[in-house]
Parts: sequence; structure tokens; C-alpha cells
Amino acid sequence: MNIFIGSLPFSLSEGDLKSYFEEYGEVSTVKIITDKFTGRSKGYGFVEMPSDDEAQKAIDELNGAEVGGRTIVVNKSEDRRAAGGPGGATRKPGGFGGGNRSGGGGGDRGGYNKGGFGGGNRSGGSGGNSRGGDRGGYRRSED
Repeated sequence: MNIFIGSLPFSLSEGDLKSYFEEYGEVSTVKIITDKFTGRSKGYGFVEMPSDDEAQKAIDELNGAEVGGRTIVVNKSEDRRAAGGPGGATRKPGGFGGGNRSGGGGGDRGGYNKGGFGGGNRSGGSGGNSRGGDRGGYRRSED
């Protein structure tokens, strides 16, 4: 089972993370996600454990535990491909008009799982937030 771990201390190493999970069973892989430019930890990672029972016990025990002064989040990781093919539904860009659960504007600042310039994530109406009109872009005040 693949396990997501969030809110990790930035100084935590993959070896340290592995040792926390090895208390519950065999660990096949450990990966802390790092920034590709700085090489610094992004504060989350993944652990894979071959036994689903041992993995579930680790999730139950470690979710909400304190590691290095931070309360970590531990959940079963969902496979992105299962959400809708390569990239999955969670990585579908919204463009300038539609957006992630938005009314008519875009979503949140463009990019993956974002909608564009039309409004905020999960906003209603045709513009949402302070940016956007009914076709994206920035609002103009017509006095």
C-alpha cells in the first residue's frame, strides 16, 4: 500500500521517515518530495509497505502523531491514474473559462487543478473573487 505523509519537518531525512514506519512492518520504498531547484524538502512524502494490514496499522497509529515538533498527516495514497487516466482528474487544467468547481469564472491562478484568471477555486457566479468576469481576465469598473 502506498501511504501519503504530510506536514513533515523539513529537516527529516528519508532514513528517519523509514524508521518510523518500520516499527509497523516491512517498508519497500520511502520518498520525500523535494523542490527541483533548491533540493529542499517540500514537507511531504510517500512510503510504500507491501502488507496492507501493516500499512493500515501504521496509518492509524501515526496519523496525528508529533514528529520533530510538527503534527503529521498520514493517509492512504490514491493512485492518480485511477482518477481518470494519465494525469488523472485531479490534474486537469481549467483554462480561462471553466475551472475547478467554479460557477463561470476560472479557478485559482491557472496551472494544474486550477482554473485560470476567472475567479477563485470553488467560486460561484460568473467571476468569483475579485478577479475575473464572465469570460476570464480582470474586471473593469465602468463608471
